[in-house]
Amino acid sequence: MSKVHNTPTACRHERGVALVTALLVVALATTAAVAMATRLHVDLRRAGNLLHGEQAYAYALAAESWAQVILRRDAGDNQVDSFEDDWATSLPPIAVEGGLVDGEVYDLQGRFNVNNLVTDTGTMDQSGLDYYRQLLERLGLDQTLATALLDWLDSDINATFPGGVEDEDYLLADPPYRAANRRLVDISELRLVQGYTAEVIALLAPHVTALPRTTKINVNTATPVVLLALHEDLEARAIEDLVEAREQQIYETVNDFLAEDALAGLQLPVEVSVQSEWFLVLTDVVVGGGRARLQSLIHREDKATQVIMRTRARHYLLPPPAAG
Repeated sequence: MSKVHNTPTACRHERGVALVTALLVVALATTAAVAMATRLHVDLRRAGNLLHGEQAYAYALAAESWAQVILRRDAGDNQVDSFEDDWATSLPPIAVEGGLVDGEVYDLQGRFNVNNLVTDTGTMDQSGLDYYRQLLERLGLDQTLATALLDWLDSDINATFPGGVEDEDYLLADPPYRAANRRLVDISELRLVQGYTAEVIALLAPHVTALPRTTKINVNTATPVVLLALHEDLEARAIEDLVEAREQQIYETVNDFLAEDALAGLQLPVEVSVQSEWFLVLTDVVVGGGRARLQSLIHREDKATQVIMRTRARHYLLPPPAAG
């Protein structure tokens, strides 16, 4: 039997294969280790962000509760709501463990409630419609937008002339849909109404709201445009004087407001007030890598408060209302 001897070349080849194999194994192990470490780091970051996000939301709820306490206390202290009240005071962000809490309270009755276009039974409210048309004109918008919104809100399916829009128009859209024929739950629903483009809503947003009940306009907190729309004979300069006057001395009663020279002899189309029941609380909290933004609709009645709607959003659904 003959013997096979390994040549030096064969030995070197085998050693080379073994070295390459070892290097490949090390490379695979290193890659796997790096991947595992990266995945672990990502998982830790994700878990941390989730934890911080929940902490931020908890702080936002706490800020909402704080706002309710301030509103209840204010109701016990006085019967008039104005920018001089504690709830209207803008505070700097508050430091909490690991982050900051920022929040503000706005009087929604300083704006026009578009649901006032219809009565509680779903029929047209002529005074609300007249006022809204005037508001649209003051903002440089087409008055037929009022009729389009009226048809969206009222309970019937008949288009109002002129400018009315009902199911036969919305069913031609892509995709088709029907008019709601009920009051708005949130002002963001305006985007569904024909004619209410993003530009139109941006102009309206600081001056309108959507509340579940018919409401009065608080003349102590109303925006200048909302006051200007109270009557077609009012001039911008007169409204500037009214705003300056309430900064010096708030209106304690409606009669104090109506006694202003600019309003002498004018019959207002809508009811006004010096008290408010509906408020918006905007809260923005940052904790570590987490963030929570909260919009809370608060109803205050008989010194008690209730959260009617709470929206947690990445961005506020609408820009904050004007403060004055």
